Amino acid sequence: MHNKPMLHSTTHPTPVGTLTLVASDRGLRAVVWPKSSRKGTGVNGRPHRNPDHPILKTTARQLDEYFSGERSTFDIPLDLEGTRFQVAAWRSLAQIPFGSTTTYGRQAAGLGIPTAARAVGAANGANPVCIVLPCHRVIGSNGSLTGFGGGLPVKQWLLDHEARVLAASPSPSRGGAPSSRGGGYSIDSTPWQHRLPVQTRLSMPVA
Repeated sequence: MHNKPMLHSTTHPTPVGTLTLVASDRGLRAVVWPKSSRKGTGVNGRPHRNPDHPILKTTARQLDEYFSGERSTFDIPLDLEGTRFQVAAWRSLAQIPFGSTTTYGRQAAGLGIPTAARAVGAANGANPVCIVLPCHRVIGSNGSLTGFGGGLPVKQWLLDHEARVLAASPSPSRGGAPSSRGGGYSIDSTPWQHRLPVQTRLSMPVA
């Protein structure tokens, strides 16, 4: 009988609200939206509040870098709990490039099961580590912004944020943060709920 790992948690303010971060000693377990339940991300029980846990500190720092336009990918150990299919779908999200979108059908095809778009959508809906594994980059086959745990306004904000970062940086560095000559980007850090929608949107591929 395996003992359940101790879970650690902290809260972290971001432009899209205060997120709850949960980790085991093996890796990040969940990124929970404001007003959402930890149980919705597969976290049971009450994690021990520990803002100094190294995985939580790394996650908070990398989230800050993402929101400031200094990071386009995350380098955080993950401790994902789900079915084999769910974990495969979640990990495939990391392959969607920063500032790009794909469809559920294309994500399913990439997993070798092109008829499983609905199942992939359901798996994405249960993604426990939002933003870090970017399910916000998956859209409907008609280009619409479909369901998202943080709400569609947040999904739009994240896509617009990445578009602004790319627009400010003509040559992002490979595999990490966009290049930031001359002191970094001028990124609008106004919280999403106080912003008007940005009219210039990403080019959204259609399946």
